[in-house]
Amino acid sequence: MLKMATALGLTVAIAGCSQEAGHRVDGGAFGNATLNNTLVMNGDRSYTIGLANRFASEVPSMVNFAFDSVVLDGEARAALDLQANWIKQFPEIRFRVYGHTDAVGSNAYNRSLGKRRANAVVRYLSARGISRSRLEAVASFGETQPLIVTQARERKNRRTVTEVTGFVKRHPTLLDGKYAQIIFREYIASALPVTGLSDSKNAGSFETQ
Repeated sequence: MLKMATALGLTVAIAGCSQEAGHRVDGGAFGNATLNNTLVMNGDRSYTIGLANRFASEVPSMVNFAFDSVVLDGEARAALDLQANWIKQFPEIRFRVYGHTDAVGSNAYNRSLGKRRANAVVRYLSARGISRSRLEAVASFGETQPLIVTQARERKNRRTVTEVTGFVKRHPTLLDGKYAQIIFREYIASALPVTGLSDSKNAGSFETQ
């Protein structure tokens, strides 16, 4: 009787379906991960894009300065501490720091000031344990790329921006085809099972906390 009821219920359920079974299995994204890895390895997609976007979204990539100053205030140091902690998680990544100024002063002076600001950030990150070989103050845009267009003093324009630029050459974790292992490292780690076992003194019991 039970088998008959089960069969009857299954028949009703199937009869109520108006679309073929399995029609929604592929929503159009199937195989995208493999495609992405193939594009990365072929050079058709920059493998730094994902990390650059992630860095900019997870930590403050910009710090600001007082007028005509290269001094890192408390707010700037706090932001750079967050940058340093993020950078330490990805020892295979290189970064550039770009310096900017507001429009007050000559272009030549502001270009030099912007570069000094970038160098100040590089020195600070280096003091927080980031190798100088991974940090570059390669350019200063001076006053030519303002966030706010004004000829007056503007703190938001007096800034540095830290950006992901690529991978360290010949780093041992690279060029092995494991792009996802780098980009999603913590997600992989989070998938490791937790045993729930305590130390050897309490072997055989489970943590209750």
